[in-house]
Amino acid sequence: MPQNGRYGDFGGQYIPETLMNEIHRLEEAYEYYSNNKEFIEELDRLNREYAGRPSLLYYAEKMTKDLGGAKIYFKREDLNHTGSHKINNVLGQCLLAKKIGKTRIIAETGAGQHGVAAATAAALLGLECEIFMGREDTVRQALNVYRMELLGAKVNAVTSGTMTLKDAVNEAMRDWTTRVDDTLYVLGSVMGPHPFPMIVRDFQSVISREAREQILEREGRLPTAVVACVGGGSNAMGMFYNFIGDKEVRLIGCEAAGRGIDTKETAATVATGTLGVFHGMKSLFCQDEYGQIAPVYSISAGLDYPGIGPEHAYLHETGRAEYVPVTDEEAVKAFEYIARTEGIICAIESAHAVAHVMKLAPELSKENIIICCLSGRGDKDVAAIARYRGIDLHE
Repeated sequence: MPQNGRYGDFGGQYIPETLMNEIHRLEEAYEYYSNNKEFIEELDRLNREYAGRPSLLYYAEKMTKDLGGAKIYFKREDLNHTGSHKINNVLGQCLLAKKIGKTRIIAETGAGQHGVAAATAAALLGLECEIFMGREDTVRQALNVYRMELLGAKVNAVTSGTMTLKDAVNEAMRDWTTRVDDTLYVLGSVMGPHPFPMIVRDFQSVISREAREQILEREGRLPTAVVACVGGGSNAMGMFYNFIGDKEVRLIGCEAAGRGIDTKETAATVATGTLGVFHGMKSLFCQDEYGQIAPVYSISAGLDYPGIGPEHAYLHETGRAEYVPVTDEEAVKAFEYIARTEGIICAIESAHAVAHVMKLAPELSKENIIICCLSGRGDKDVAAIARYRGIDLHE
């Protein structure tokens, strides 16, 4: 649990006065329902019967043999209903919204996976749903825009700023301040003002709870390293959380380096960012010399965010977790590699983690085990990767 909404020096509640009462109400409601037997049982049932949990822990035998070195396992969040880890969090938050009497949810989305998951849960639970998505991302992820609309959600294309994820968050926050009475902002990552980083982490921690049990059952021991991609950081925090107390397990987050951390076209927050306050939290952000949030870039819409969740910033500062930058080119190569060796088309976000596994595994002996979180599936990315490789799918 964070102390007073903080993880060391990070976190907090840097929000307009108009939202403070609502945030406190949310905090109290979450504290009650997270310990409520009926709520826990209902969420467990939805996770099992609707989302398809537990997700598989898959031994990547061909990759392990091809790379040499450590045994590689994938935690298959890409097999969840809606195709990513995002469903874990939205089922919890949408169920919470119903319990506290909200009739409408709003959400931000980058790659569209959180938006699709939010629209899905809203349809299931009978909630009105509105999604905010940067105009740039609506073009990159047109398939997911249609999926959200098909599920009954209204999708707002945000045209301010860089027209990407940070601007979508801005617009969602702005909307929430005008409609707190009937609306819950279903935040998609471990970021924003307290209690959001804690709520999202708790709902996503099912990933590492299952993975820890599964690897002990399969191998009789814990992994050497746990690896996950990091934008805001929800799948990574979910993958790390139940291993944090196991000091012998390395926790490795893979950031989007874009065209390189020595260029301005990057989204690697830990590698290039500094301490700041943005989107209601104190954390690390990509900023200019005046403290203004800098434009960021990644081939991956889901990692294209100029900050990182406060608990990740704390894990970095204390040295408990390592954060490594992965370039577009490395991620695309990994996207192609895992498809050809294991027959898995993973999300380009997840491919950032796969890219680091491809480097790490050969450096470790055969006695070591790596678990990598495949946060989502890659159907949504195929056209973009084809374009990146100069292939015109419409010829």
